Amino acid sequence: MVLLGPRNLWLFSAGTLLGIGLSVWLCGEGEKILKQKDPGSVVLDEIAAIPVCFAGWVGALVWKSGTMPSLDDFLGPKKWPLTLGVLAAFRFFDILKPWPVRQSQSLPGGWGVTVDDLLAAVYVNVVVLFTRLGV
Repeated sequence: MVLLGPRNLWLFSAGTLLGIGLSVWLCGEGEKILKQKDPGSVVLDEIAAIPVCFAGWVGALVWKSGTMPSLDDFLGPKKWPLTLGVLAAFRFFDILKPWPVRQSQSLPGGWGVTVDDLLAAVYVNVVVLFTRLGV
C-alpha cells in the first residue's frame, strides 16, 4: 500500500519492479547463507509479489478513471473486504501452486524463490479481473 500513497503509476510500477529485483537477489543470497532451497524463514518473495496481486486492479481503476487510485479505493469501508479477498486468493494460489507455479520453483537461485509467488499473483489478477472485483 506504500506504493499507492503517492498516487503515481510510474512510482508504483518502478517500486514493484525494484521489489521484484531485490527479492530475486536477496532470496538467492538467503538460500546460499541458509543452505536451503526456498527457506520458509525468507518471506521477501511474498512481500515483493503483493503489489503484483493488485496490479490488475490498479490498472483497471486507472483505465476507468484516468487517474491513479487512492488508498481509499482499497481500504475504504466497502473496499477493504475485497482487499482481504485479494490477499486470501494470493495465499490460496501460493499454497495450491497450480501449473506453472510449482514448476517455476526449479528455476535457479532467487528466481525459483520469487517467480512462483509472482505467478501466484498472476492467478490472483485473473480472478480479480474476471470477477471485476473493485472495478
